[in-house]
Amino acid sequence: MTQFKEDVSIYKIISILGGCFQNRAIVNLAKHTPSDRMLVVKRYQLEKIRDSNCLDLVEREIILTRQLQHPNIISLHTAFVYGPEIFVISPLQAYGSCKSLLNSNFNEGLPELAVILILRDVTEGLNYLHKTGYIHRAIRASHILISAKGKACLSGLRYACSIVNNGKWQKAIHSFPLTTQSNLNWLSPELLEQNLKGYNEKSDIYSLGMVCCELANGREPFAEYDSTLMLVEKVRGCAPSLLDRSTLFSNSEDRECQGDCDVPVSWSKRRFNSYLHEFCYICLERESSIRPTAAQLLSHPVFKLIKKGPSLPELLKPALPLSDKVAFNGEVANMDQIEKFADMDMSLYDWDFSMNQND
Repeated sequence: MTQFKEDVSIYKIISILGGCFQNRAIVNLAKHTPSDRMLVVKRYQLEKIRDSNCLDLVEREIILTRQLQHPNIISLHTAFVYGPEIFVISPLQAYGSCKSLLNSNFNEGLPELAVILILRDVTEGLNYLHKTGYIHRAIRASHILISAKGKACLSGLRYACSIVNNGKWQKAIHSFPLTTQSNLNWLSPELLEQNLKGYNEKSDIYSLGMVCCELANGREPFAEYDSTLMLVEKVRGCAPSLLDRSTLFSNSEDRECQGDCDVPVSWSKRRFNSYLHEFCYICLERESSIRPTAAQLLSHPVFKLIKKGPSLPELLKPALPLSDKVAFNGEVANMDQIEKFADMDMSLYDWDFSMNQND
């Protein structure tokens, strides 16, 4: 079994992949030199996350990720503090996030079967998360990562909260996730209302319906709405839908909820399976009590459409997994960044990521 030690010298930075957590962290492609395995190194800059509750959120995410064990939940190899940064070492999800796939190759939405395959994996992950006693509270395309083999897994666990308090399963939660501005368009109306009724794990099911629309349409729902109008529309029951020739010209209100009035030609030519329309519809029910649980959704007939069809990597072509891109394009290490990394005056500090932590 490969050991991933808390030793920065064994992780060779190859290039910068991007940023995360509102650019408070740098995401690097790296190589674990003892095993030659490619992986991801997130480097949280302590000076950027000390403010407000950001440091607590990062620590919470690391602890929770270590506690959870499921193929559709992001895992990590190790985490440690070195000088001014927290290093989080994770497996490489070679296709990146669903959001990056939409931006780079599928501006008008993923192929229908790809959407269904991803929804199945996300629903599996949610079912496990809910049975373990957690609500995710940040289901969105950018928090769904795809491996080289086409397995989808959930990330963004820093926003999650426990349903269990003092050993008792709570019927409703009343806390509002911190630093959640970027997730507002995917959140359920009952979570956004912040009233005495509170919300439960079915708020994640509403977000799953939003993701279904995002993946199929290639657009973020409510993208052009300001926060107040978005909340008003959700509370009165307005929800987006899958845009195809059966819905485009029959319900202009649903189309407006997509946040973009431009209609690509491909939308008017395609037609999604009725089971996928139904899946999306029941997830976006205004009343949470009417929405199905994740366990119930796993038996939805939409997933029978998968059968023995093409694999997700086949459906994602021409997109290539990151490992293939590196080999094909001959990308090399970003030397400027490596030099900066090597020149930094760092020393190793102790950091306890193993303790139990309550919300």
